[in-house]
Amino acid sequence: MENQPVQTPVVPKLNEKLPVQKISLAAKAKRSFLRQRYLYLLLLPGFLYFLIYKYIPMLGLVLAFKDYNPFQGIIESPWVGFAHFEKIFSNSDVLQVIWNTLSLSFLQIVFAFPVPIILAIMLNEVRSQTFKRIVQSVIYLPHFLSWVVVVGITVIFLRSEGLINSILMAAGLDSIPFLTNPAFFQPLIVLQVIWKEAGWGTIIFLAALSGINPQLYEAAIMDGAGRLKQIWYITLPALKSTILILLILRLGNVLDSGFEQIFLMLNPFNMDVGNVLDTFVYFKGIQQADYGFATAVGLFKGVVGLILVVTANRLAKRFGQEGLY
Repeated sequence: MENQPVQTPVVPKLNEKLPVQKISLAAKAKRSFLRQRYLYLLLLPGFLYFLIYKYIPMLGLVLAFKDYNPFQGIIESPWVGFAHFEKIFSNSDVLQVIWNTLSLSFLQIVFAFPVPIILAIMLNEVRSQTFKRIVQSVIYLPHFLSWVVVVGITVIFLRSEGLINSILMAAGLDSIPFLTNPAFFQPLIVLQVIWKEAGWGTIIFLAALSGINPQLYEAAIMDGAGRLKQIWYITLPALKSTILILLILRLGNVLDSGFEQIFLMLNPFNMDVGNVLDTFVYFKGIQQADYGFATAVGLFKGVVGLILVVTANRLAKRFGQEGLY
């Protein structure tokens, strides 16, 4: 058998660079997309929802700067600049609507926003898990009801021949015009929001409370702290970041009072105090066909909400708190 020459391995020199296989950015993106294609498929419905119902309609904001005529179309309609925005601040009806919206949002922040926090703290102190789950289910169920059902229940109970007034008249008292007296409109709206949405907010705060280290409470008990001091020095500080984030988001919707609820509760008697920006845009844009002015009001509402969110987030970070972003 002939001796074959032994091939010695090629050892690269110390300063010699080995060839590196370069992969283009497009190839990396394609490989990543194929690897996670099912996750992107799950993301597709949500992406299409925001694209179709949130981003594409933003092209119609150009109507805020035009005197829109349906027969001429969006492109051919004449430009009017900021005339619609000047009309917002010169029209007394618009100023009244803005005041109604701000006052209603202020009442909801003051009275409705703290309710889930209080409920979450109270449920966190309950030791019986069975009772805790029952209460959570009861207060969370109204979240699944539509505003049509909620307003319908309100009307059944509070109309002139409803249950509440029937009890009052049976007791020899006069009936109370809950639905037609303007003084009751905003309190009823706030109570409806509390009853329907407090359970949803409670779950969010309970999730935040579940992350508290139990050793903190044990150490507080060893130091002689009672339940109130434990809540004040442990529970509330743990909820601070969650409260701040939800408050910032709420400030972004300060001009968004909810169209469906307000529209269903409106009637000719409470229109002066109940007409908010959402319903005003409907009346002007749909019923009166003033599309340009209604679009300008909607754009104004969105810009104000954006400014409030950015400002609140920067203030939170300036004071050393975690902001929204």
